[in-house]
Amino acid sequence: MNKIIMHINYGEVAQNSYGSRMIDDICAVAANIGFDGIEFRGSLPKELASLSFREYAEQIAKEKKKYGLSRIMFGIGVAGCTGVTAEERKKVISGAVEQAYIASELCGTTLCNVWTSNFKSTIPTAAAQSYEFHGSAAATPEAWEEYVYTFKCIGNELEKLGVRLALETHMNRIHDVPAACKKFVDLIDSPMIGLNMDYGNTVYFPERPSVEQTIDLYGDKLFYVHLKNSVSVPGTQMRMPTSLSGGEINHREYFKKLCDVGFEGPIGIEAPRPGDRILYAKEDFEYFKSITTSL
Repeated sequence: MNKIIMHINYGEVAQNSYGSRMIDDICAVAANIGFDGIEFRGSLPKELASLSFREYAEQIAKEKKKYGLSRIMFGIGVAGCTGVTAEERKKVISGAVEQAYIASELCGTTLCNVWTSNFKSTIPTAAAQSYEFHGSAAATPEAWEEYVYTFKCIGNELEKLGVRLALETHMNRIHDVPAACKKFVDLIDSPMIGLNMDYGNTVYFPERPSVEQTIDLYGDKLFYVHLKNSVSVPGTQMRMPTSLSGGEINHREYFKKLCDVGFEGPIGIEAPRPGDRILYAKEDFEYFKSITTSL
């Protein structure tokens, strides 16, 4: 059975800020609603910025045990690997590996979400929200080569540990559109490096495969899934975030396809919108659970 993961943004008041909440409060909310675990950020919230990553993970491990959560994940950025010296790249690699080791040791983490640097188009007329011009389209052959090498090195180290990484399909990264995502993980060619399918990001691109086609494309490289929803704003390339049930992505059909292909990995639900995020967490969880019990 798939583990249902609460993204930490349900527990934040703004990105990387918990406000007056504590890790204890956030874990209590997740457990009380019924989530199996939480995906925390690898970068500490500003309220805990004085801690080391190990101290941060120790707090999370304590609350995981207290509230009976079975799955803790982290999001790890692997940035600054292009146009740098071998020594600088080595530091990025060792930093990502160290976070994975600490997460595994303290929280029992076996899978982390991960991403690369942003790549912006050099075309002067390419608008920031015209994502098709950025990311994989803007990354040079050298950048592709450098990042493939970086993740090969990380994968080799993590194979000893048994922690896998899932590259999140995300705008402005090399791993943005489905075809680029699959190309990237195939070039890395590591059993420890796969994909986190976030179709809620893919819908921001004007040309895209369907949910079903994307799942088929990713095949056994699909390690993790992020769910969120939105609606298009007519006459623009902008989209308005919604509840999981209120947008254009049909998550009933999405989950049915995941079941059809036998996907057993964790499923993370996100709340990329302001307001009462704890209420959103409950609503989105209940909607998704209604889907899982109706198929």
